[in-house]
Amino acid sequence: MGDGALSVWEKSSTARVVPPARPRKLAKVPFVELADGRLQGVVSSGSDIGRVYVSSVAAGTYAFACSTNNNRPCGGARGWFCNHIRALVDEAVLQYGAERVARYLKVEVADGELDADSVTTAMTHTRPAQGDTSAAAPVFSRFLRHLAYLELAPGTAPLPEMQWFPTTRAVA
Repeated sequence: MGDGALSVWEKSSTARVVPPARPRKLAKVPFVELADGRLQGVVSSGSDIGRVYVSSVAAGTYAFACSTNNNRPCGGARGWFCNHIRALVDEAVLQYGAERVARYLKVEVADGELDADSVTTAMTHTRPAQGDTSAAAPVFSRFLRHLAYLELAPGTAPLPEMQWFPTTRAVA
């Protein structure tokens, strides 16, 4: 049964998976997403293996926030982008591509090569304000939810929490 047998609703209601622009290593930034009007994700601490930071940059204003998973402020995010936010932008460009990240964040880059450095530079030149860390809890919760799927044994059986997705190959 090909795509012709699916209704318009069935074709449009499934989540599209976009392959990464380039492969990336997950040790430094295990979770990155463009969601809720922000580039946001989880970044590993460079000094403590047991600590992670939840970092975000708002689209348009570039207001940034960075705090630990237990809501302690990042020591490096004092009026400018810390290394966690820079790593987040770098990995987002690897995951989604520089054009998509720049478009989502509404970054206008001067003529030249579009890459993570040019996106970060364009945002920092606007002297963005430090935002609140209210998004940290939901972002970290989504990250933990993604980790839970790694613990599941490989299989083709449906997952109960995913049952709201319609079947794409239903037999009438």
